[in-house]
Amino acid sequence: MSKPIRVIIVDDSALVRDILSAGLSADPALEVVGTAADPFEAGEKIPVLKPDVMTLDVEMPRMNGLEFLRRLMPQYPLPVVMVSALTEKGKQLTMDALSLGAVDFVAKPKANLTNGMEDLLSELIVKIKIASNAKLLRFKTSPSGVTQVVNKQDVIDRVAAANSVEPATRLSNKVIIIGASTGGTEAVREVVTRFPAQTPGVLVVQHMPGGFTRLFANRLGSETAMKAKEAEDGDTILQGRILVAPGGKQMRVRENAGGGFAVNIVEEPSENGHAPSVNTTMSSVAKVVGNSAIGVILTGMGADGADSMKELRGTGARCFAQDEATSVVFGMPNEAYKRGGAERLVPISEMAKVILDCLAGK
Repeated sequence: MSKPIRVIIVDDSALVRDILSAGLSADPALEVVGTAADPFEAGEKIPVLKPDVMTLDVEMPRMNGLEFLRRLMPQYPLPVVMVSALTEKGKQLTMDALSLGAVDFVAKPKANLTNGMEDLLSELIVKIKIASNAKLLRFKTSPSGVTQVVNKQDVIDRVAAANSVEPATRLSNKVIIIGASTGGTEAVREVVTRFPAQTPGVLVVQHMPGGFTRLFANRLGSETAMKAKEAEDGDTILQGRILVAPGGKQMRVRENAGGGFAVNIVEEPSENGHAPSVNTTMSSVAKVVGNSAIGVILTGMGADGADSMKELRGTGARCFAQDEATSVVFGMPNEAYKRGGAERLVPISEMAKVILDCLAGK
């Protein structure tokens, strides 16, 4: 029998610490080795307790979870699952935490904390187990022992260049569909920040609840040469535009009466446990766009999108998945490849070039 996953809980609320500790300890695969009321206490306990995963409250007095992550991760890389309040500030801090290396997050219930924690605990247990196997790629060190830092100058140059380009107005006769889950916010950013301003329309399906996808889209828009927004029902797929599927809903592609393609945003049940689901969107792309599409599946747990990518590839479309070495979690890309959907596995740093080469007919 494998050893239980060692967890430390960091939250300024004694009630939340008690509920999380009791709930997580009820799962035999988890062992709560300690709790901390703030980052200062956590910073003292982590080197001693050597946890496998940390749950971290986003908003705390003295030092918020974001600042703690910024200080902790370069020195003591640790898989972190954020526990986020559903306030605008809490959502924004959570998005920032993901960019700083947090693996995933769960959202606290808005009201009736005690009763609402049951659903949170179920989700948190799953995400802790995923996080325990996640690869913290950003914090690998070079042979010299110096932490590698991503050079963002190309991103800055592309965004600056976009100011001289007309906003996305031309219909896109090609569609790039990108699906991702755990670790996907940074993986998606890594791809789309390398796209020129007039790249064909991009659809992004990132497993994320409502409210967070709007912030994710806004962040992509601020860092890319393309325009980005959370998709709304009836939005046209345009050159130079990224549409992010809204959390809690499904996004399908249809032919646009005025030519080109548009999206329908619908209230539908989860598929493969997800809304939005990569499978739902990519299957509609296969039916409507066919071989004029390019399919991409990035890091994530499970198999969402694997079957629909096989369907898409069957139309003659080019399809790729992220390789194991650069995936935080290799589940979704691996399934897409094993089931015959992805024609090959590609390192995340090369994915944009592979896509652009396909568009150029290479």
